[in-house]
Amino acid sequence: MSKITITGASGQFGKATVDFLIEKGVKASEITGLVRDESKAKDLTAQGVSIKIGDYDNYDSLVAAFQGAEKVLLISGTDLANRSAQHKNVINAAKEAGVAHVLYTSFERKNEGADSPMAFLGQSHIETDQALKASGLNYTIFRNNLYLEVIPMFVGEQVLDSGIFFPAGEGKVAFADRDNLAEAAANVLLGAGHENREYTMSNDENYTFQTIADELAELTGKDIAYVSPSSEVYSDTLTKAGVPAEYIGMFVSFAEAIKQGEFETEKSDLEALLGRRPTDLKSYLAKTYASDK
Repeated sequence: MSKITITGASGQFGKATVDFLIEKGVKASEITGLVRDESKAKDLTAQGVSIKIGDYDNYDSLVAAFQGAEKVLLISGTDLANRSAQHKNVINAAKEAGVAHVLYTSFERKNEGADSPMAFLGQSHIETDQALKASGLNYTIFRNNLYLEVIPMFVGEQVLDSGIFFPAGEGKVAFADRDNLAEAAANVLLGAGHENREYTMSNDENYTFQTIADELAELTGKDIAYVSPSSEVYSDTLTKAGVPAEYIGMFVSFAEAIKQGEFETEKSDLEALLGRRPTDLKSYLAKTYASDK
């Protein structure tokens, strides 16, 4: 069995991937979890996963952590300002350590230009994709769509009482379940023939926020309205509600990207890599909101 290193292993995606690898028969001792803070890896240690301390900013720590690894799953970092340089550190360190194959959690998009509403988030992903392709390493790039799990963030905590107020228009998103994406990544780590491939990791259906409102209404028996204001009205409303400006800017950018169709997909590799149909919107909303009837 190949030796696998998962970066960001104490995070939600990393931990889920480790769990799926073990569930699929990989010995925990054959998995290495790269973490910055060992105190956050106690559950991984308890499973028997080997833990190595490494920081995307510390090149030498990465080279040391990747010794003996055949495959590295690079889970994208959260430091947007420094992420591109950090990811290049990981790629170069993997190469120096003799890693054969690097897999990366990138993101779905259409517009790669500076005028994209997602440029603030996407540029580092695009640069990482390019660095991987130029590295000489075998690579697999997962173009992950927005998680189903971000829907509550977009619709707000009071959605069942006040409906959805979000400036996404009639834009569609092929929201995908995070655990489905992690399981598919585990399957690719264990499979063959995935070298130098780029996979579209989206649901097999596209959903509007009106669809979300309608599904919530059916689920709860409540009248759930969807209102798509202008970005200006939305920003003003959230500002008056005391939402920090950086969050408002992020929500507006995501909404505009959704409106422009950035996350709508006509094809997806997720079902094939998962081996079954992905979790759909109705199932996710039922799991998340059924107890709130």
